[in-house]
Amino acid sequence: MSIDYTIISIGALAVNRLWGETQPVRTSHATTTLVCEGKRRILVDPSLPAAALAARFFERTGQSLDSVTDVFCTSLRPVHRRSLDAFPRARWWCAEAELESYGRHLAALRDSADRLKSADAALVEADLTLIERIKPAPDKFSEPISLYPLPGPSAGSAGLLLTPPTATIVIAGDAALTRDHVERGQVWEGATDTESALDSLAELLDLADVIIPGHDNVMFVTQRMM
Repeated sequence: MSIDYTIISIGALAVNRLWGETQPVRTSHATTTLVCEGKRRILVDPSLPAAALAARFFERTGQSLDSVTDVFCTSLRPVHRRSLDAFPRARWWCAEAELESYGRHLAALRDSADRLKSADAALVEADLTLIERIKPAPDKFSEPISLYPLPGPSAGSAGLLLTPPTATIVIAGDAALTRDHVERGQVWEGATDTESALDSLAELLDLADVIIPGHDNVMFVTQRMM
């Protein structure tokens, strides 16, 4: 069965230190990708606000968000799941390690709720309710679509590995922040574990022919990068 991917929206960083920026100068959003195989349509990192995402999705596919069967988040950082609620009938997935790590983080915040403002406490409770809907992603969604752990940017961050006959493609999330970061061998300065993030980037470059970064357009791996 054939597999196809479409970049729905190209992401951007609020602050790109490689461009000399030190303060936020734009709204951060992650690259959103649609993976199609047969009747399955997996949307990765629904980052734009729901109305903007719906418009962009229609521009890129001619269909509505209702056609999405699955949503996969490479990370549970809010920017990677901004419009998750726009998919009430889809299955929601992320890596099990990410789900467990983020759940522990939220539980710790809730336990210290007496030190939180009421608005912050409400956000924690809303996130706890949200992640109850998210399921641990399987090792394989299908033969050519696999979970690909890329720890470092967050404790359990992971991408999707696509293996059509002609290339090896990885939707990498924040393990490959932008093309500039990949070419310079640099990882996100906000990574949970910088050493693990560097290991994940090196592994990614060794494997992939094509990388879809977390906040940039699709890129092709060249011998110069490796």
